[in-house]
Amino acid sequence: MIARVYIAGLFFLLSGCAKDPHTVKNLPVAKAQEVVKIHPNNTAFTIDSTYLESSAKNIREFYKDKKYKALWTDEKDRKTLLLSIASAEQDGLQPNDYNYDTLTAFEKNKDLNKEKSAAYDVLLTQSFYKLALHLFKGKISAASLYPDWALEQKKLDIGPLLNEALKNHTVDKIIDRCRPPHKTYEGLRKCLAYLNSMPDDGTLQTVTIKESIKENDSLDQVVLVRKRLAYWRDLEQSDTISPVYDTKAIEAVKKFQERHGILPDGAVGKKTAEALNTTRQQRIEQVVVNLERWRWFAYDFGEKAILINIPDYRLAFIENNDTIATHKVVVGRPDRPTPVLDSKINYLVVNPTWTVPPTILEKDLTPKATDDVSYFTNNNLRIFDKDSNEILPEDWKPEMAKNYRYVQGSGNSNALGNIKFNYNNRFSVYLHDTNHREMFGRSYRALSSGCVRVHKPLELAEKILTKENSDWNMDKINEMIAAGDTEKIYLKKTNNVHQLYWTAWMDKNGLQFRNDIYNLDKLLYDKLRN
Repeated sequence: MIARVYIAGLFFLLSGCAKDPHTVKNLPVAKAQEVVKIHPNNTAFTIDSTYLESSAKNIREFYKDKKYKALWTDEKDRKTLLLSIASAEQDGLQPNDYNYDTLTAFEKNKDLNKEKSAAYDVLLTQSFYKLALHLFKGKISAASLYPDWALEQKKLDIGPLLNEALKNHTVDKIIDRCRPPHKTYEGLRKCLAYLNSMPDDGTLQTVTIKESIKENDSLDQVVLVRKRLAYWRDLEQSDTISPVYDTKAIEAVKKFQERHGILPDGAVGKKTAEALNTTRQQRIEQVVVNLERWRWFAYDFGEKAILINIPDYRLAFIENNDTIATHKVVVGRPDRPTPVLDSKINYLVVNPTWTVPPTILEKDLTPKATDDVSYFTNNNLRIFDKDSNEILPEDWKPEMAKNYRYVQGSGNSNALGNIKFNYNNRFSVYLHDTNHREMFGRSYRALSSGCVRVHKPLELAEKILTKENSDWNMDKINEMIAAGDTEKIYLKKTNNVHQLYWTAWMDKNGLQFRNDIYNLDKLLYDKLRN
C-alpha cells in the first residue's frame, strides 16, 4: 500500500530543467552525435552520468541503482505519463508544472541524438517524481502558508513506485494511487469537471438587495434571482420569467441556501444574494484550493476518528471510513481561529475545571475584571499566584494579571460544560461541552475563542467510551456528572482527531460551498498559480 511507503525529506528541484532541455543548453556536449532513435524502435541505451549532475540527489541515485540505463524506452510508458500529466488539470494542477509542452515536443521528434535522448529520459523521470509527490502531499506546504496549521507530514518513497510503474507498464495506475483515496477528493474532481463544463455566466446581471425578498414580492430583482438559480440548476429554465417571488422560486432558493450553508428560510437577503452573485470562475478557484488541501490531509484518517470541517461547523465520528454520527460544532471566530491539526484523544474529563488561556486572559478577563472585580466571584473563578497560593479578588492587581493563573470551578456555569475531550497539540485547544448551548441554533457558528464546542457531547463521549469498554453507557456518564467530582477517563484505544478546513465538496445534494470564514482561499489560490 502506498500509505506505507515512506522516506524522509523527499524534495527534488528541477534545476536541470530551468532551461528548455530540448535546446540541450544545460547538458555537456556529447563526444559523438549518435542517433539513438527512441522512436519508433525504442532502442535501449546508457546515459552518461555527467548528464545527471544538475539533477536532484534522489534522481541521480535512482539512475545509479539502474546502472544509468535509460528508463523510458517503452513508447507506451512515455505516452501514458504524458496523458497522466495532461489529466493533472482534473486535480486543479497545471500540466506545464510537469514539463508537459517540453515532453510533448520531445515525443514528436522521431530522431533524437544521444544527449537529447538523455535529456528526455531524465526529464520524464523528474516529471513523474514531481507529479506523484504533488498528488500525494500537495504542491506547496500547508505550514509555509498557514502558521496555525499543524498537519502530520506525509512522506512517500517514489522510487519503488516508479520501479513498479515501468516494470508492469502501469504508469497511470501508479499515478492514480498517489491521489488521496478519500471520497471527498474524488467528489472535488467531479466538481471541477462539472464547473468547467458549465456555460459562461458573464451575461448574468448582479442581484442587488436592499431589503430581503419575501414570498409574493413582485420585483425586477426576482427575475435576476430566478436566472441565477436556473444557471446553478436549482430552478428550471422555464421558470425564469416571472417577477413574482412565488412558491417555486422560494423552494429553489431554499435548495440553493442548503447547498451554501445558509439558513434555508427561503428569503433572499444579503448573504443569499452574495452567494448567488459568486461567479463560476470564483467557484472553480474555490474547488482548486480545496483539492490542494485534501492532498495535505492524512492519507488514512484511522480506524476511528473525529473529523471536523471548520467552515461547515460540523463534526463527524467515523469508523472504518463510515460516518457513524455527526454533531454541530462552534468554532473559533475569525480573530481567534480554530487551528487545523492532527492529533489523538488521550483522555476525557467529566465535570472539568477550566484554566483561562492567555488570549482570553488578555482580551476578555483582564478588561472585565478591571472594570468590576466581582467578575471573579460571578464567574466562579479562583486566582492563584505562581506558587499556587490563592489570591483574593480584592487583592488582585490588573498590572499583575499575567502573573496569575485563573481556574473556573466545575458545574453548570463552567465554560467547558460537563465534559472535555483532550488531545495533545501546541495550541492548547480541545473539544468540549459548553454552558452556551443556544449557539448551536445559529447558522453562523464561528463564535468561540479557538476551541471546538460540541453539540450533544455526551452522545459523542458514549460512542468513544463504548468502543473503549462495553461497560460504558449513557447512564454511567450521567451518574458521574451528577456526582460532581472532576474525573479523568484515560483512553487506551486510538481515537484520532482531525481539525480540518475545506469550503467546497460534492455530495448527493450536488455542489456544496461554504463561506471561507478565515479568508484562506485566495491566499492559497494565488500561491498555487504563481
